[in-house]
Amino acid sequence: MATAKTEKLSASLEDYLEAIYNLSVDGSVARSKNIAQALEVSRASVTGALRILAEKQLVNYKPYGYITLTKQGCIEAQRVVRKHNIIEKFFVDVLGVEHTVAQKAACEAEHAFGPQIVEKLLCFIEFVNSYNKNGYDLHDEFRSFFRKHGSIAAGDSN
Repeated sequence: MATAKTEKLSASLEDYLEAIYNLSVDGSVARSKNIAQALEVSRASVTGALRILAEKQLVNYKPYGYITLTKQGCIEAQRVVRKHNIIEKFFVDVLGVEHTVAQKAACEAEHAFGPQIVEKLLCFIEFVNSYNKNGYDLHDEFRSFFRKHGSIAAGDSN
């Protein structure tokens, strides 16, 4: 039988872990109704996901109770949140994408990008930031380039 450590989670289950983590990180507690609101899903969907996550020993769940992450669940949730934050930061800080658009895109991309891509994105962000600290603003250079060539590049994909 596969354990939580070796079995890959679906994108949906990763979203549930991320929601539980985000709801509980500020000292609040996660309840199924809060998870349903955060993910814009039905409470029945939350219940089903929580049962699966409990079977995988990633959450502590009892119907009508608070939901908490197990130690392994917290590790997995932090991995998902870290990946999301790196991708969102790349979209906002490097590409200049508006925050709410970047937030949604990061949610979708975090499930598709493997650890190698995420690490390279993080390294690229640090590279760009190091140039910015040395007085050369790569962010501004890219935004200027995009203003001149962005619509042309988008038109090339037709």
